[in-house]
Amino acid sequence: MVKILLERSIKGKQVGKIVQFLRQLRVMAMKQPGYIGGETLHAVDDPNYYLVISSWESLEHWQAWFNNPERQKLQAEVDSFLEAPTRMRAFTY
Repeated sequence: MVKILLERSIKGKQVGKIVQFLRQLRVMAMKQPGYIGGETLHAVDDPNYYLVISSWESLEHWQAWFNNPERQKLQAEVDSFLEAPTRMRAFTY
């Protein structure tokens, strides 16, 4: 099993728009082989800073989802509202 951490810092007052995109990504991810679950958190001291943690059966399952053209298109939309591109890191036990 792997956990994927995605960090996002949203520009200005775009939080509402980003939350919609994050929900779309979650719904799409839930339909992918190997997806176990996830959560979306925002920093207590910075409402524009989001952390998404997802769990996958394997790194290969995550990579298949990461390379999915539909996900990439939506990710590009998300990144257009961010201070910097989404930071992604994979962790395992």
